[in-house]
Amino acid sequence: MSTFAFVFPGQGSQAVGMLNAWGDHAAVRQTLDEASAALGEDVARLIAQGPKEALDLTTNTQPVMLVAGIACYRAWRSEGGREPAVVAGHSLGEYTALVAAGALSLSEALPLVRFRAQAMQEAVPVGAGGMAAILGMEADEVRRHCAEVAASSGEVVEAVNFNDPKQTVIAGSKTGVEKACEVLKAAGAKRALPLPVSAPFHSSLMKPAAERLRERLAQVSIAVPRIPVVHNIDVTVYDQPQAIRDALYRQAFGPVRWVECVQALRARGVTHVVECGPGKVLSGMVKRIDAELVSAALYDPATLAEVKELLA
Repeated sequence: MSTFAFVFPGQGSQAVGMLNAWGDHAAVRQTLDEASAALGEDVARLIAQGPKEALDLTTNTQPVMLVAGIACYRAWRSEGGREPAVVAGHSLGEYTALVAAGALSLSEALPLVRFRAQAMQEAVPVGAGGMAAILGMEADEVRRHCAEVAASSGEVVEAVNFNDPKQTVIAGSKTGVEKACEVLKAAGAKRALPLPVSAPFHSSLMKPAAERLRERLAQVSIAVPRIPVVHNIDVTVYDQPQAIRDALYRQAFGPVRWVECVQALRARGVTHVVECGPGKVLSGMVKRIDAELVSAALYDPATLAEVKELLA
């Protein structure tokens, strides 16, 4: 029998109608109803009908991605799917992983991630920050060039998401990211793609947001996780609520060490990694990080059946 992990995506995988294929599945409907009650709005309508501009607002994207991941996970469990040996989430997806693991309730997690999104957006004015994906260059080289640009220009630009061995996301001030993209392309990066985001997530510019988040986290009930959760910030599994709070605080202005997270899953004996949520972004990253790990995606009834067969 395979040893498998579930991983949950963050912002970027959202799409209008992303849960439509589930139809009136009881577990998905219950999750949407619970989310609507927790946020005081019709979450099902937003996900099903958009509009896209509303869905892509950070303050909406973060909660709906949490809802989508948990809806898919609950559908999996309701259909007899086994509990994973370990879970992890990319950036915002770490909150989804904590809900799946029983450390956070969905009703508390949703207002929390909306607060997180608002704090992040308010920390840096729209248009003042930026992010870009750097493709085809080793992470250490990206990190070195960013440090040189920051030192020479006085601008903030940092490597913040280590997604696979040749894909690193940088973030910082708009000018800093633009300068770094020029330098990185000249140094041999295959591509430097500006990302359509409204804030420089995971950079040191998010420290004010993190401080606000820390105060809010102190008010949230966190339980000992039922399933081990590998945290982005330090690739560590915590079983004490205060340690989890601290990891979430540090994650807000620290890097997403996704390559190391996937490697940690392998070190725990995982043979199969299943992305749970609307898309295949993480499953593609897993293949590029470790070709021997079997990766799959679960986002509708057809893929649920495929994953059950794969993990049988």
